[in-house]
Amino acid sequence: MKNTFEKMGGTYILGADGIYYPNLVSTDEEPHYGKYGMMRKTYLKEHRPAMYSLYMLEDRLTEHLNAVDDEAQERMKILVCQMMERQGITEEMKAHDQMEWVRAVNGIRNMAEEIVLKELIYR
Repeated sequence: MKNTFEKMGGTYILGADGIYYPNLVSTDEEPHYGKYGMMRKTYLKEHRPAMYSLYMLEDRLTEHLNAVDDEAQERMKILVCQMMERQGITEEMKAHDQMEWVRAVNGIRNMAEEIVLKELIYR
């Protein structure tokens, strides 16, 4: 008679000590998420524990965090480029007044990050 693990497609491996061990292989993809994925994970743990538990139970947490991080990185690139273009931040400005250029770009990055956090991380 098969147990629940075997009914779900699980298999066992005979160990060197003569004991059968479950063959547990994660179907989860490798984590490659960075800053935004970690922020999303912390947010889910602290503010959406049911959603966090569901992702864990379905073995989809890493997949979700990778996707969120990739999307956030891409959105940051797009927003920064669009804002720099609209505000007229150019390479000429960088060559002429480097400190002003750094100030302007840092402000743009901060604004873009606030948008990304609101749209993707804290939802």
